[in-house]
Amino acid sequence: MSNLDTRPAETQCRASAQVGPVARLLPARDVPLGGIRAMRVSRTLPHREVPTVGAWCFLDRFGPERTDMRVLPHPHTGLQTVTWPLVGEIRHRDSVGSDVIVRPGQLNLMTSGPGIAHSEISLGEVPLLHGLQLWAAIPDQSSATPAFEQHTKLPRHTAPGLTATVVVGELGGTGSPARTFSPLLGAQLDLDADVTATVPLRTDFEHAVLVLEGRADVAGTPLESGPLLYLGTGRDELRLTAAGGASTSLFLLGGEPFPDDLVMWWNFVGRSHEDIVAAREEWERAGQERFGTVAGHDGERIPAPPIPPLRLTPRRRRPPSDDA
Repeated sequence: MSNLDTRPAETQCRASAQVGPVARLLPARDVPLGGIRAMRVSRTLPHREVPTVGAWCFLDRFGPERTDMRVLPHPHTGLQTVTWPLVGEIRHRDSVGSDVIVRPGQLNLMTSGPGIAHSEISLGEVPLLHGLQLWAAIPDQSSATPAFEQHTKLPRHTAPGLTATVVVGELGGTGSPARTFSPLLGAQLDLDADVTATVPLRTDFEHAVLVLEGRADVAGTPLESGPLLYLGTGRDELRLTAAGGASTSLFLLGGEPFPDDLVMWWNFVGRSHEDIVAAREEWERAGQERFGTVAGHDGERIPAPPIPPLRLTPRRRRPPSDDA
């Protein structure tokens, strides 16, 4: 899944700052995407109050929904994409020659560097799809070569009643094999019914939690599917309780507060309005080389929307309003 908005707003994100422990609910936005049946996603990042969590700058949840996903070749710059399917299978093809099936429980990590293109097509007739699409900004995109990696077995951190699948980064001494460009954490936390567990955290990271299934009490805050709970920095552990007499699944994000100001528009992450304009113009140019070609689509691709006529002012974080 990628950003298929036909009228995407330009988003400028100021560098993160240490904020201390907070507990702030960030409501999701319901975003319709293009393509067959106009698939909809629930988007929690970027948010007007908290544009980034560490280097994580984009978070969409899609499904559970029976729908066809047909995302033709489109470009990316300045980021890594993480596709984390929970239900359903998706075929991924990209301009570095990858052609793989994306399955639940497997990490699919694509690094754009200065430019890459890819496509995503669901398998099966009107399949049930459910999963997450995340982007992580790259601090210095010149250090990143366009690449794709798939990890079919991921390490797990366990405690009584808790299984944490470490997708990216490290949790409790258990590390993912995925390559990242800044200190980062992404993990699925599965709690048995009525279990209370404690997850170790890094105090220099900011963190956030999204419920995937069920209900939970997270650091004293009731949390259901929908909003993202932003937890700020300065925590050395996170106390979780599965609520409602059923098991619960959550996704934990974390990372060092991101040092750079970002401009995000459509599927591009840059440092200035000019970066975005240049990327768009190159994608639209016939015979361009920056993003390469995705095989198997006979020249079909998604054209870039028009750049908005106004330059938005940098978006600053709002001061914390809740104490944890």
